[in-house]
Amino acid sequence: MLPKRRRFRRRLGRKDKETMMRFLPPDFDVPELLETERFRIRPLTIHDLVKDYDAVMTSREHLWDQFGQAWGWPSEELTLEQDLIDLAWHQKEAQRRSSFAYVVMRPDERVQLGCVYIVPSEKRDVDAAAALWVRASEVPGDLDQVLYGTVRRWLAEHWPFAGVVWPGRELPWEKYDALPDR
Repeated sequence: MLPKRRRFRRRLGRKDKETMMRFLPPDFDVPELLETERFRIRPLTIHDLVKDYDAVMTSREHLWDQFGQAWGWPSEELTLEQDLIDLAWHQKEAQRRSSFAYVVMRPDERVQLGCVYIVPSEKRDVDAAAALWVRASEVPGDLDQVLYGTVRRWLAEHWPFAGVVWPGRELPWEKYDALPDR
């Protein structure tokens, strides 16, 4: 089974050299940190494994409702080792500047609150596709909406994208899939 991010990218479009060259200018400094009073967003790495696995597996039903249809993730059988492979993919793709996965942590870094994904898109007039999730224990509050608003502003103000789409959130997957390709 492909790691979740690779399935996300496959659903969103090709990963070819032309797409990668359009995704980010070579001289763009990728943001490494976004901090608020409620959370810290930073690149996801293999060192986040234990907290990521806990966040994913304690939120599995919630995440499946949000992403299962599109991503086939997370499966009931997801193991710690499979999550490690997923995180390694995220980390390597960020090093290659081909896509970005960020962990959302409490400011003290003791608890992972969710993740943010930014990937290139093959759709016309869309530079990037984005997705995020918050752990199930945070769903009853307003964290999802606060995080979403914060990340939308961050992408608009600090990233070089003219068009960002949020499949499954702002646009149903069927409508995203129907958008014309480049």
